[in-house]
Amino acid sequence: MTDPNEPRVDRPVLNGLVALVAVGLGVGLILALVAMVGTKMLGIDGADASAGNGSTVRDSMYLPTPVETVGSSGPLITLHTEDPDDVATEGTDGATEPLESETTEETDTASPKAGEISLQAVDTTVSSGERIYFSGVYPGGEGAILWLQRWQDGSWADFPASVGVTNGTFSSYIFTGVSGLNRFRVIDRDNGTVSNEIRVTVG
Repeated sequence: MTDPNEPRVDRPVLNGLVALVAVGLGVGLILALVAMVGTKMLGIDGADASAGNGSTVRDSMYLPTPVETVGSSGPLITLHTEDPDDVATEGTDGATEPLESETTEETDTASPKAGEISLQAVDTTVSSGERIYFSGVYPGGEGAILWLQRWQDGSWADFPASVGVTNGTFSSYIFTGVSGLNRFRVIDRDNGTVSNEIRVTVG
């Protein structure tokens, strides 16, 4: 048992620990108050509460619930493969009339067939020294070189001119000093195909 008259012994280490604990509690309390006030001022609590209730915060993306779809069993595209004008019609006596396309014959013979050369002159009469323009079509003759020929002395003679075929067509012009009626044609020397002749009067 200690004597009350004995002098008191200080405990500096224990006192220091108590002081540190007190300071820590005080600083923590101050930080908590600052954080609470800050959240109130920024409205973080209100936004979180609203988001929790789902009443004021809009969704940034809406994904609908997947639903299985039922495909159509019928055809999606109907192709028109028959011309109503070409369908056979039934007459009053029950007989089937022939198709219109069967009774009509092909009458368009102006277009040349593949491998044929069709030649034509722009003008049939020109003045002396004037250009003679000509053109034509050569189906299947893409890239061919056609040489011009003129009828003279009873036979076709080479004329110093040629023209190339592009996209099945060709066109060019020539000069001639021979007055009177001139007859021209073009020839593909690679296969011997010749065109019809054109006649141009010069002078």
